[in-house]
Amino acid sequence: MREGGGAASDIFRAYLHRPLKKEGRICPACTFPCLGQFTPPDTVDRMHPVRDALPKPPAPPQSSWPLVSGTLADGTLIETLYRSDPAETSFCVFKDGSWSVQQYAVIGGRKYVPYSATNNLLKHEVVLFPSGPEEYGTEEDLIASIRAYVHRYVDVSPLFEQIAAYYVLFSWVYDAFGELPYLRVRGDYGSGKTRFLLVLGSLCYKPIFASGASTISPLFRILDAFKGTLILDEADFRMSDERAEIVKILNNGNVKGFPVLRSEVTRDKEFKPTAFSVFGPKIVATRGDYQDPALESRFLKEDLGTRPLREDIPINLPPEYKEEALRLRNQLLLFRFKNRTKRRIVEGLIDRSIEPRLNQIFIPLLSIIEDKQAREDLRDLARTYNAELVTDRGLDMEAQVLQVIRDLREAGEPLALKAITGWFADRHGEEYERKITPKWIGYVIRKKLHLRTQRIQGSFVIDSTQGPFLTRLFRKYGVGEDEAPSRDFRDVSDFGEGMGKGDGSNRGSVNRLGF
Repeated sequence: MREGGGAASDIFRAYLHRPLKKEGRICPACTFPCLGQFTPPDTVDRMHPVRDALPKPPAPPQSSWPLVSGTLADGTLIETLYRSDPAETSFCVFKDGSWSVQQYAVIGGRKYVPYSATNNLLKHEVVLFPSGPEEYGTEEDLIASIRAYVHRYVDVSPLFEQIAAYYVLFSWVYDAFGELPYLRVRGDYGSGKTRFLLVLGSLCYKPIFASGASTISPLFRILDAFKGTLILDEADFRMSDERAEIVKILNNGNVKGFPVLRSEVTRDKEFKPTAFSVFGPKIVATRGDYQDPALESRFLKEDLGTRPLREDIPINLPPEYKEEALRLRNQLLLFRFKNRTKRRIVEGLIDRSIEPRLNQIFIPLLSIIEDKQAREDLRDLARTYNAELVTDRGLDMEAQVLQVIRDLREAGEPLALKAITGWFADRHGEEYERKITPKWIGYVIRKKLHLRTQRIQGSFVIDSTQGPFLTRLFRKYGVGEDEAPSRDFRDVSDFGEGMGKGDGSNRGSVNRLGF
């Protein structure tokens, strides 16, 4: 080492001639712990200027994770904002009654950033976001603005226009509820279904326009990632397997906690089951009904094309409709900030006179409506839907069987399966291609109506404990117990053990089991 060199050279020279014994102390601030082991304390202290002069290693880059929105335990709400000119995304964070715009958010020590403005889903308007919160006045003012927007571009009935406006409002706080209804318009091509989807969907919370999807596969991932409102025209998915996948989404998507399971292929070519959350509002356009009555009951629906188009409806949507929709989305964002943690199920709105399923889908929407007249209009609609369900069930075979059971009971006759079969065959035999047999009727009674039967002296009869359950079934299927039973059929004695022979061999023993 050359002579001279200043303080640093003196320090290194002292280090080379240090006594090799384990004396001294380890400096907790020193980056060379071995130096502290073999160097006197004064030499270690003199090393600090050298350490400080060394260039600092660059800090490892902090990983960031994409986020669309979030609801934190302390009530903080995070939502993505999107501006098209210039294209940029950011977070709007609402906490303690005020909001601010941030470029990222730290949650649980992890850094989250919004989706890039160049993301294809944002750039091509597959998913829409607000650009920033805007004041809207009162909730009545906001509903009036939504209705005016819908009325300007879409021709629907006044009641459904009102329902659609409240459904938009509901979509912005839907995650505060465990169940929700769907909205559906039905009609042939040219009836205005696509217009309705475009206009109403543009106002909903994080709308996902799925009509452009070539296959159903992306929908599961988009719904799971964005957790928004699905806007779907079923006519865009014509293949039977695609329609089956749509039904899966609709069956699992109105109750929280029921994801759809799909098999994913890993890098190692292994199949791995993956759960996708599909819970959220959905606006659907169809040409007909779904075959599953349970799925049908999840919809608030309107038929389009049943009347002449209003003359003030524009044939083509003007360019300014997008600006109007953006302004309303901004106002709805502020509505979400103010109401997300306040809206809950109002148990007092439950109507015990209608089906539990209808209560399940109507109560969440009713719970966000403050206008008494609007609330009562929706409750009247729920009762109408309930009457339609009862009427539809009354056309089923189960209802026909129940009518026979009711008439036998009103006549004071035993509820033997052979007697029920005989009466049913006389009334409805010509309506069915297959032969009416006791085995078939027994299947309907046990498996469809879930009534218990027991065997008494060689004959199967409906269990005598089933009276209260029968009363509920009569109400469910619209079979009135006060209707006069039909008397123009063969005597019940014809349906004892010697069915069709009229020997009445079991009449005495079975009669004691009447209700």
